[in-house]
Amino acid sequence: MKIYVTSVLVDDQEKALDFYTRKLGFQKKHDVPVGEYRWLTVVSPEQPGGVELLLEPDVHHAAKPFKAAMKADKIPWTSFQVDNIEQEYERLKALDVEFTQPPMPAGNVKIAVFDDSCGNLIQIMQLSEQE
Repeated sequence: MKIYVTSVLVDDQEKALDFYTRKLGFQKKHDVPVGEYRWLTVVSPEQPGGVELLLEPDVHHAAKPFKAAMKADKIPWTSFQVDNIEQEYERLKALDVEFTQPPMPAGNVKIAVFDDSCGNLIQIMQLSEQE
């Protein structure tokens, strides 16, 4: 068994696609109409056959309050690994990505947290040299 897809709840699929591709650098993998919404996934260009991230509409009645509570408590929805967190932080800041937490050590990793502009906080992390 392996993980095929995971999701992030977004308030606007088109806005999310723009952010996750143009700013984060992911590539669109699937874009299939499903009624009013789409099965819309992105993947890392480093692993195009890897785990897909579904940009899932936050239309369920529990989604928006849950997302708001997570954000209010400063809890990231998910985490993406980067090779050089300082470099990625500077690249994303230059693209006007808003960070709520600049890079900082956290045990054996370095982390930073940004707002994905779609209702979520997202963490990026870099493994320590020992990992």
